[in-house]
Order: sequence, then C-alpha cells, then structure tokens
Amino acid sequence: MRRLLSILLLLLTLQSAHAEHIRVRLYSNAQITTLNVSFDLGYYNLYADGDQLIEDMVGEGRSVIIRPDGGKLHVSVNEDDYGTFSTLRLEATDTACILCLNPEGQKQRTYEGNLEVSPLKGGKLLLINDVEFETYIAGVVQSEIYGTQSDIFRIQAIISRTWALRNMNKHAADGYNFCDFVHCQAYQNRCIRPDIMMGAIQSSGETLVDSLGALIETPFHSNSGGQTCNSEDVWRAALPYLRSVQDTFSYHMRQSDWVKTISLDRWLNYFAKKHNLDINDSAIRDSLLHFTQEQRRVRLLDIPLTRIRTDFQLKSTFFSVSVDSVTESVILHGHGYGHGVGLSQEGTIRMVGLGYSYDSILRHYYTGAVIHLDPTANHSYVENYAGQLARIIEEDKNKKTQTRSKKDDWLGRLFRLRDREEREEIYIEEQQDNEKDWQYEW
Repeated sequence: MRRLLSILLLLLTLQSAHAEHIRVRLYSNAQITTLNVSFDLGYYNLYADGDQLIEDMVGEGRSVIIRPDGGKLHVSVNEDDYGTFSTLRLEATDTACILCLNPEGQKQRTYEGNLEVSPLKGGKLLLINDVEFETYIAGVVQSEIYGTQSDIFRIQAIISRTWALRNMNKHAADGYNFCDFVHCQAYQNRCIRPDIMMGAIQSSGETLVDSLGALIETPFHSNSGGQTCNSEDVWRAALPYLRSVQDTFSYHMRQSDWVKTISLDRWLNYFAKKHNLDINDSAIRDSLLHFTQEQRRVRLLDIPLTRIRTDFQLKSTFFSVSVDSVTESVILHGHGYGHGVGLSQEGTIRMVGLGYSYDSILRHYYTGAVIHLDPTANHSYVENYAGQLARIIEEDKNKKTQTRSKKDDWLGRLFRLRDREEREEIYIEEQQDNEKDWQYEW
C-alpha cells in the first residue's frame, strides 16, 4: 500500500531530467530557537551526527522537539529525551511522506522530503529541506501567485523552474541552493491544491531560453502598473528579452494603484540632505513637487527612482508627485507593485482569464524568448495524470457543500484511482465505503 501512496508525490520527479534533490533553507527570514516537528503522512527515520540512527519509523502521533544547547542540538521525541548532537536529520522512508514544522513564534508549515537541522550562533537553528526539485517548484508556485486557472500556475512554474535552474548555486557558499524568501523565490509550504499541481504537471520539462538556447533570467513582479521596465532601468545589465512593454492587462487588479502621503518637509529635506539638492531653487523645487510619469521614467532630477523607492519604501517607481497645500503634504499617486521587470503576475492572471495562451503570455513579457521542451520528459504520463486531476477538480466544483479534508482529500482520491489502474480494476466512487484495502486514515 505504501508504494501506491507514493505515486502522486513521485509524479513530478518522473517528469523531469532535473529531478535531483535540492537544499532549501526554511524560515530563512526568521530566527528559530525551538522547533516542534510532527507528521501528517508516512514515517521518518531520525539520524544524528551523520548516519547514527537514534529513532526509526517516527510518524503520526509523535513529535520531535529540537532546541539549541551549548552549540549543539537537544532532541526529544514525545517524552523521551535523546540527549545532544551536532546535527539532526529526519529522513523520509519513502516519497509519500509529509512533515509539519511548528517553530516557536512562527506559523506552521508542511513540507515533503527530508529535514536537516543544525545549530547557528546565538542559540538559533538552521533548517534545511532536502527535497525533489519539481516538488520544490510546485511549492514555489503555490507561494508566489494566486488564481484559479491552471495556465496561471503553468506559467509561474515555467519561470520559477527556469530561474531555479539558472541560479542553482545562489547560496552554495552557505551550504544550500536557495532560501525560502523573496531573495530567491518564496517557498512557504508544499503544494496542497490540485489546480496548482495541475499547472505544475502541465509545465513539466518546460523552460525559457534565448535565441541561442541558453536559459534566460525570468524576473517577475506583482503588477507592472501598465508598463514594464527595461532591465537596465532597475539593474545594470541590458538584456534583450527584458524590454519595457505596454501592459494594459495589469490595470484594475489588486495591486494596480496606490497612494502614499509624505509631509512636505520630509520630502524636500530628503533631497536636500541625501542628494545635496538646493531645494530653495525654484526650478528644482518645482521638479520635486510636480513630477509626472505618463510613461515610465528612470530618474527624478538625475536621482534613480529605484533609490527613492527604496528610501521611502514605495510599492513601485511608477508614480507621480503633487502637493496638497492645505495639509502641506506631498501626495504620490503610484501604479503597480514590484520592480517592474519581466512578467507581471496580475497581468498574467488577466491575460489567462481573457483566453490568451500560456506561450503567448510568456512571449509578451519576455521579448524573443522561446519555450524549450525537455525531450526526456514523459508527456504521455503527464497527460494521463493531468486528465485525472482535471476530473477531480471538476467534481469538487460540483460538490460545493462537500466538506474537504485538511489533509488533501484530492490527493487520496488520486491514489485510489491509481490503485485501481495498477490492478486493472474499475474504481467506483460510490462503493468506496465498502472497500477497505485502499483506504488511508487522513
């Protein structure tokens, strides 16, 4: 039965030539002092200091508690104290394993794969998720974009996969591949939604390349505000596939527009003190107080807008300036959210909703880029499971009053379908209450 439960979690692994394990630092933007690990599915072996097995088959109903202790790690399982060690590793006994992380003071998360824990200076913990590459990509897609249509998630999976493959050694000096924060890509949980899994599966083997076949950089942002940026307007390099494009698809979305009010004195003094401008000069003062952008600009009086955005913590560089003489305030009317280079996520959501194909959307935001399809990907396998996922999603739409399991009822249903296929039997959902052989206690 355990082999059958492994099938879906193996699915993405089988689709890609890039199925090696990668290492991702979890809770990288927080300081973890105590970790409680529980288990949603499967069993883990607990190793210390390399290959020393200190507890096997740890699973549901048990908790591993890890705390720093004098430069080492103190570990207990439920009420059993195991002492202190230099490193710890929870290793999954098969692919169908899910662990739940509960760090003190942080939100709970669930992940697949293995977990490595080591001490940091100052009594903190370093958490590393050792996970299959495609499983990571599905988790990134869930963390990075919202929506309900599978092409939205397919597009995000393609650009996230491309970015990851191009930047595989971003944190090599730290002992892992990526962090889970926006410094790399957000990875706040494993993928738990069937529609997101559908998009990730459909994107199997797809990456974006330039005319020479090299992986491109694939930056993305929440909303362009109506026009994306050239790469050199934000960073140094002028890349031919990161050109500014008109993007009316980003209008009238969640992050399309914003307003920020700043006191007149603070605004003017910022330019006087930080950029040595003579704010008593009428021409300079007028430029600072009456700045407009109908089309994106790069500078305000030779000061990079990226610098102003950072210093005032603005949502974007696409803003205009006016003055409220009554309150003596500067009003910034802005558009978009993020650096503005590459793909606008909310523009993508709008384009998918209007019926644009996923490849035309990618070409819209990445000028001249080409979708490369890995010839080793097993696409008949992809089509089979994409079809089964589509059926499950459609059934859920027709059962709006159905109570859904917190532990992925859709995942269990797909396991059951695959079970029947392997035994060349017909799965009849109405008979499920009488069939005990495949049932799993969720």
